Amino acid sequence: MQIVKSTRYLEELETMLGFIAEDSLSRALQFADTLNAQVMELDTMPYKHRASLKSVNKNVRDLVFKGYVIPYRVNKSKNRIEILGIFNQNQWEL
Repeated sequence: MQIVKSTRYLEELETMLGFIAEDSLSRALQFADTLNAQVMELDTMPYKHRASLKSVNKNVRDLVFKGYVIPYRVNKSKNRIEILGIFNQNQWEL
């Protein structure tokens, strides 16, 4: 499956990495590399992660990584995984 990162995800990630880099550039780069590896692994097991707590669609999943939630949609008709965004799970209202 192809992995497609939304503009929203890329913008949110850039903001978050900028904040981390203010403290430590090497930590920001390591975070980005490890997160990207996790995202790229989604194509092998797209349903590995929990069903999203914010969607009734079973194809919308939540990858939880170091305190952040990365929602993504498994789009079978287009044979792709769509990365929708990233946010701190502590700031997520239920």
